[in-house]
Amino acid sequence: MPQIQQLALVYQSQWLWLLITLGVIFFVVGRGIVPRVESTVDSRDAQIAADLAAAESARQEAESTEQQWQADIAKVHADAQAAAAVARSKAGEEGAKRLAAADAELSERTAQANAKLAQARDSALAAIEQVAAEAAREIVAKVSGANVSAAEAGNAVKAAMANG
Repeated sequence: MPQIQQLALVYQSQWLWLLITLGVIFFVVGRGIVPRVESTVDSRDAQIAADLAAAESARQEAESTEQQWQADIAKVHADAQAAAAVARSKAGEEGAKRLAAADAELSERTAQANAKLAQARDSALAAIEQVAAEAAREIVAKVSGANVSAAEAGNAVKAAMANG
């Protein structure tokens, strides 16, 4: 039968075209597309790592600033207490009236200093939250391609800072 005799030739032709097709696929996909995808993923990972490092650096800077403010508050309190103690030791009967006025003034100054420090801390924390929210929006946009609103990012940062 001639059909059976031609079977070997037909299969040889099919095997040849299969090998050619697989070779083309290997060189186009394996040598062309896959390295580009890998380099894109590597650069994205590097950018994410850099963004996270910047966020961690900003967090540490905020913590050190807050510690400095706490030290300043403690110093203001200690100075006020020391000034009050000095005023009390120097004062006599006549000085008692001046001492009450000095205590009120020191209390007022302490309250003003505390208010200024609290305002500065709040504004710095708000700025840090804003920067962190913007960084989170950019990271989400770069990593997943999703657009996150500023309110959603701000809420997420506030929740993370409240838990941290």
